[in-house]
Amino acid sequence: MILFPAIDLKDGNCVRLKLGDMAQATIYNESPAAQALAFEQQGFEWLHVVDLDGAFEGQSVNGAAVEAILKATKNPVQLGGGIRTLAHIEAWLAKGLARVILGTVAVRDPALVKAACKEFPGQVAVGIDAKGGKVAVEGWAEASSLGVIELAQKFEGAGVAAIIYTDIDRDGILTGINWDSTLALADAVSIPVIASGGFASMDDIRRMMRPDAVKLEGAITGRALYDGRLDAAEALAMLKVAAC
Repeated sequence: MILFPAIDLKDGNCVRLKLGDMAQATIYNESPAAQALAFEQQGFEWLHVVDLDGAFEGQSVNGAAVEAILKATKNPVQLGGGIRTLAHIEAWLAKGLARVILGTVAVRDPALVKAACKEFPGQVAVGIDAKGGKVAVEGWAEASSLGVIELAQKFEGAGVAAIIYTDIDRDGILTGINWDSTLALADAVSIPVIASGGFASMDDIRRMMRPDAVKLEGAITGRALYDGRLDAAEALAMLKVAAC
């Protein structure tokens, strides 16, 4: 079970949004690279990064910040936001990313995702962001008519490394992960699922350790970590014991 600390990038800064609203961004660190190193020093073994500006614009915007992060940490990094073409994917993986996260393009062009999985095995994840139970695209700015499980099942057998499921209605407001929907998704597909959106406290860590959550690859935490509601050392120690 992996606990992924999150770095969301906006205008080169490390921020957190509330309910996916770019107008409700709180800056937590003006040096994303320093934040990445801090997470590594705290004992985290992975890093989740999102180029928020890129998600809205459909292309990499915070590329310099991402490259600085890659130089600052030895931890594997997964990146989402604005990655829409095979050329984007190839370029980022060549820079040292462990895996890319495809969101909007997974809705718009599933065939591209499947082609990417074949070309870059084990290095392509799909990000499914949901609002009101329906998949959202273009940096959460647009809702689609697709259901979460409906979209996820399109990629069964394609070689997707993981599905990162975010409940936008909970993101950044510290109300707890939507465990019911996340576990329902994990039950519906064989692809590993990562929970995201609303991680609030040590209660979510304890929920991760329950038997029905063992099927998950892990969960992503952002604001709770930055605000000190989640003790990194205690959380990582608990998950390590649970894995034994």
